[in-house]
Amino acid sequence: MPMPALEPNEARRRFAAAGVARMATITPDGRPHVVPITFALEGDRIYSIVDSVKPKSRLALARLRNIETNPQVSLLVDEYSDDWDRLWWVRVDGMATAVAEGPDWEGAITLLAAKYPEYRDGLLEFGPATVVDVERWTGWTARN
Repeated sequence: MPMPALEPNEARRRFAAAGVARMATITPDGRPHVVPITFALEGDRIYSIVDSVKPKSRLALARLRNIETNPQVSLLVDEYSDDWDRLWWVRVDGMATAVAEGPDWEGAITLLAAKYPEYRDGLLEFGPATVVDVERWTGWTARN
């Protein structure tokens, strides 16, 4: 019996509600690179930003360098449960850009602050933002 695909609006809703996504980029030598990210969704745009919370050796992260070389990205959110009737996932495919200033950068901070309290206290420093223009929503659920 085939498992049901998620309708795009339901996929968006589940994606937006998730606390973390996994972002996949491609390295210049063609290898996949996957990292967890915090994000905010507005329409068919996904925003993420480099922040000073997590230990990083520099603000020029591998994912940002990868996007410069190949802007195609995928993001994945999912729900796992020991009750396999509750399993689902949503994948987004799109084109990413990195911005270090301007309206998209400021918008990323505003949207992320609305979703995550840690972005609201003014104690974080922010690096470049990643903006993903969604080209395709794909989702699956064990049960609707």
